[in-house]
Amino acid sequence: MDDVSSALDSGLVARFATIVGDRYALRDQADIAPYLTERRGLWHGRTSMVLRPGSVDEVSQIMRLASETKTPVVPQSGNTGLVGAQVPDASGHEIVLSLSRLNRIREIDIHSNTVTAEAGVILQTLQEGADTAGRLFPLSLASQGSCQIGGNLSSNAGGTGVLAYGNARELCLGVEVVLPTGEVFDDLRKLKKDNTGYDLKNLFVGAEGTLGVITAAVMKLFPKPKGREVAFVGLPSSEAALALFGLAMDRAGSALTAFELIGQRPYDFTLKHAQGVVRPLAGDWPWYVLMEVSSGRSAEDARGLAEDILSAALEAGTAGDAVIGASLAQADAFWNFREVLPEAQKPEGASIKHDISVPLASIPQFIALAGDAVQSVSPGARPVCFGHMGDGNLHYNISRPQGGDDEAFLALYHAMNKAVHDIVRRLGGSISAEHGIGQLKRDELIATAPPMAIDLMRRVKAAFDPAGIMNPGKVI
Repeated sequence: MDDVSSALDSGLVARFATIVGDRYALRDQADIAPYLTERRGLWHGRTSMVLRPGSVDEVSQIMRLASETKTPVVPQSGNTGLVGAQVPDASGHEIVLSLSRLNRIREIDIHSNTVTAEAGVILQTLQEGADTAGRLFPLSLASQGSCQIGGNLSSNAGGTGVLAYGNARELCLGVEVVLPTGEVFDDLRKLKKDNTGYDLKNLFVGAEGTLGVITAAVMKLFPKPKGREVAFVGLPSSEAALALFGLAMDRAGSALTAFELIGQRPYDFTLKHAQGVVRPLAGDWPWYVLMEVSSGRSAEDARGLAEDILSAALEAGTAGDAVIGASLAQADAFWNFREVLPEAQKPEGASIKHDISVPLASIPQFIALAGDAVQSVSPGARPVCFGHMGDGNLHYNISRPQGGDDEAFLALYHAMNKAVHDIVRRLGGSISAEHGIGQLKRDELIATAPPMAIDLMRRVKAAFDPAGIMNPGKVI
């Protein structure tokens, strides 16, 4: 890595280091390296230092000094984001602000069904803390062993539980945020009903660190289900998957807690490349659904609902085959199949990824149109389609043609994005369902969003961050 020791004035570096102490002001490039590259290796940044504050007051002091000296700051949580929002640029002039030491669960209130957690709390740790208290925290992501709550909120994370419980924004009741000026906005309230003016917390949730630094949040908890059944279903078409979803919603309603769509290609990739997975169904099908039904009443109630749905689907010919997990271990194995699925695409070579949403009824149409569009850009390219069908969010990833060249395929990135995203927009969808904008989709957002929307976002940005020091170059 090029030397960046002179990117920031040494006196200024020393002033920042004094706030957190030398131990938590990383300046050696070997120590800094893990903070500079995102998990897919698409963005590599540079910085003179990484600051790891241990309190809200230290974050406030850092931002006050950054504002005074016009020093750009890039907030970072678990560094699991997929759009480059958490990575500094190549100039070396931006400071990385890691929230990982703000990792306390401040309170679990079982009467209010809330948890107050700092930004650096790992998602799985929060899930386990809620479980110990007899409650459920339903946000669930493949990266939950390393992603952190601050990043989940900054990116408005989704995951497999959105159908029943909502995304990070809907799970958040209040936030604590350090503004670019160093002022602390304390809005850690537990209220589920509050109509006192603008909902300010939602300006920060999903803002990807461009308006302030989320340091803590109040999140909703839920009673733990008394019964949970997980089924794997084989289907003849995506239209049949949509019909199964309609049937499941009619029979189960809010008890339908997950509905994941998996195409044959990602299913086959997982069987081929993932370790420790077991074939869920004996036969092969063009499409599969992983469905979860939960009950607050009893295990028998959940089992009865699942059996009722699948019996009706099999009798109608909507489903071709289905199996309900016979034990907790088998149910967990079904979920593990889904969780390791994204990584199983990597051995197949370079891929071009899309995180899109369309109206639920338009999913089969999108799949058909996008398949044709992919072939027009790269004949032989292999769509890898899976995702959270219950809320209209698909991960539509494209693997290079078998035996093709990675570099030549990746040169088609923008052309492929345009072809797929044009269809998404035609169907009234979104080019970013849950991963955010970051660097990856910034230029496309600016070019294609309604001009008034971009203007309003820029006005909000200017009002909160007039010096432009908060995560510059991201989102807008």
